[in-house]
Amino acid sequence: MVRFLKYGITTGATAAAAAKAATIAALKEPVSCVVIPTPIGLRFEIAVLSSRKLSLDSAEAIVVKDAGQDIDATDKMEIVASVKIVDDEKIVVTSGVGVGVVTKPGLQVPIGEGAINPVPKMMIIDAVKEVLPKGKGAEITISAPDGANIAKKTTNAKLGVKGGVSILGTTGVVKPLSLEACRRSLVPQIDVALARGYKRLVFVPGNIGEKIAKEIFQVPEDAIIQTGDFVGYMLDKAVERNVKEIIFIGHSGKIVKLAANVFNTHHKVGDARNEVIASYAGAVGVSTQIINQLLLANTSDEASKILCQTGFLEKTYDRIAMRVNQRVSDRVDNKLAISIVIVAMDGTVLGMDKNAKENKPWLNLT
Repeated sequence: MVRFLKYGITTGATAAAAAKAATIAALKEPVSCVVIPTPIGLRFEIAVLSSRKLSLDSAEAIVVKDAGQDIDATDKMEIVASVKIVDDEKIVVTSGVGVGVVTKPGLQVPIGEGAINPVPKMMIIDAVKEVLPKGKGAEITISAPDGANIAKKTTNAKLGVKGGVSILGTTGVVKPLSLEACRRSLVPQIDVALARGYKRLVFVPGNIGEKIAKEIFQVPEDAIIQTGDFVGYMLDKAVERNVKEIIFIGHSGKIVKLAANVFNTHHKVGDARNEVIASYAGAVGVSTQIINQLLLANTSDEASKILCQTGFLEKTYDRIAMRVNQRVSDRVDNKLAISIVIVAMDGTVLGMDKNAKENKPWLNLT
C-alpha cells in the first residue's frame, strides 16, 4: 500500500499569506483565510490565525507555518505581518523581531539585512499587490515572535544568520524530502521517467537543481528525478530498475559531498563541503593561504567566489566532478554511465567530469 506524505508551506508562503491578510484588514476588514500566488503557478488557500486593524491605515495578521510531514524546526511557528498603507505605489518589505540578520557572506541576502530571501520577498510583494488599490503602496514588516528560540534548533548561527529564523522557500511548497519514510515516495519519479521513454535520467538534489536543469540545460520535467538527501538510496533504486545512465546536475553545496563518499547529504548526517573544496583546490595548485580561506568559508558559494579570484575555479570543480563520478560509479558497481555537472546558485557551471564535457548527454535524453 502506497502512502502519500502531507506537503506543507514554506516560511515564505506563510509570510506572504500574513502580509496579504494584514493588507486586507487595513483596507477593509479582518479575514480568516487568504489565497496567495506562488512561483510555481499554483495558488494556495491558507488559514489566518488572526488579523486586526491597528489604525485607519494599518493592520497586522498572524499565520501559522505548516510544514506538513517534513522534519522542520519552524513547523507551527507563528509569523506576524504588520502592514501600513501608504500613498505611493512602493511596497517595502522589512524584517522584525525573530527574523535573523545576515552577518556573513555567501548567502542570498547582503550582510546587515534581515534574512528574507529574494523569492519569499517577491511572494510577499506579489500577494499584497493583488489587493492594493491603484496608487497605493505598503510598508510591510515580517516578524516571528518565537524566532530567536526556534533558530537555535537550526544551522542559522553557523551560516551567519543571527537572532532569528530565515524566511525561505523557492516554490512556496515544502516537500517532505527530509523524512526517512519519504524515500519510498521519491522512487515513482524513476518509474515515470522510464515509462516516458527516457534512457538517461537527470538526478537533482532539490528545487534549485531542478530549476537549473530546466532553465539552463532545457531538461524535460519528466526526465528530472529529485533525490532529496537520499542520493545513495535513489542510485540503488535506479540500478534495480535497470537505468543505464544518470546525469547529476546540482548545486555545489550538495554535489561536492559525494566526493567524500557522503551519499545521504543531509547536514546532520555528513558535511565535508569545505574540506572537499579546499583539498581539491590544493591538488590543482592553490596556495596554502587560499586553502585556509576555503576551509573557513561560510558556504560553498563563498568558496566558489574565493576560487574565482584565483583562476582555479574550473580546475578545482572539474577535479571534484571526476572524483564524484568515481565515487558514484563505485557505489553502483559500474552498472550505470555517470555524468557530473556542478553549478552555482545562479546556474553558472562550476565544473564537469569528462563525460559531461565531451558528450553533453543532457542534449539527447531519449
